[in-house]
Amino acid sequence: MIQLWSVITLCFHQPVFPAGFDVAKTGDARIGFVGFPSVGKSTLLSNLAGVYSEVAAYEFTTLTTVPGVIRYKGAKIQLLDLPGIIEGAKDGKGRGRQVIAVARTCNLILIVLDVLKPLGHKKLIEHELEGFGIRLNKQPPNIGFKKKDKGGINFTATCAQSELDAETVKSILSEYKIHNADITLRSDSTADDLIDVVEGNRVYIPCIYVLNKIDQISIEELDIIYKIPHCVPISAHHRWNFDDLLEKIWDYLHLVRIYTKPKGQLPDYTAPVVLPDGKTSVEDFCLKIHKNLMKEFKYALVWGSSVKHNPQKVGKDHVLEDEDVIQLVKK
Repeated sequence: MIQLWSVITLCFHQPVFPAGFDVAKTGDARIGFVGFPSVGKSTLLSNLAGVYSEVAAYEFTTLTTVPGVIRYKGAKIQLLDLPGIIEGAKDGKGRGRQVIAVARTCNLILIVLDVLKPLGHKKLIEHELEGFGIRLNKQPPNIGFKKKDKGGINFTATCAQSELDAETVKSILSEYKIHNADITLRSDSTADDLIDVVEGNRVYIPCIYVLNKIDQISIEELDIIYKIPHCVPISAHHRWNFDDLLEKIWDYLHLVRIYTKPKGQLPDYTAPVVLPDGKTSVEDFCLKIHKNLMKEFKYALVWGSSVKHNPQKVGKDHVLEDEDVIQLVKK
């Protein structure tokens, strides 16, 4: 009995991750497959990673197994097949907590649904992810929030509000024992938006709903499905509509490819440097290659859509766009 109790207390003191959850992040982006058991996640992963990948679809690192890597448009994208989510995952049922914790680190979530029973599953999975602070296909609310030591609640709204007023904001903040703060509402916000900002542990992740097993429905039903936003119908088993899915994944990831050009040579179009959206300055590009590169940086020559002249001489703060060509000049 004593031994059992010590095991239980150990479990409570340190998070026990089952083997295979500490997946090292590789590549330029990370995509998580979330769905109920047996909706075809693994089939989709093996067919995707088998079709659009190097010979080794499975990279073995010493600690972990990376479930799959695909190369698409020059970017290396890591695919994670997360175990099936069951109801009550956010409360720790099954391996739900670890599954959702890994989902939080992804750049894009693919919710794989069975086309014959999509809506029930979709609502349940969204509910589980929302409960863990993941907001799907939403922008962070445009609310300024700053705690102070004294001075009470200072409330300003720069546009008309349909739900929140000064009293509501005060009562929400008093729930969190915040009595001195500056709140600025820059868009029409809801109470949930304000709570998200106050709690501050939310992640905003784009999401695509993948409706699998379309070989079991009629063409008319397929036409209806195509009109649903953020949705791609596929058949993982028959490999139908994978091109559409990959194109949509690329759109949602917002990756920017930058080609390098050594002095006196043609640009290297085979291996672009891939930068995430929002971090596409020349300085970010240099840091992606090597952290010491900025010490020797003098200026850069850029060809492409981000400049007016080709080539144009730019500094480290210049923002690059997709498929620009860059040549670095050192001191």
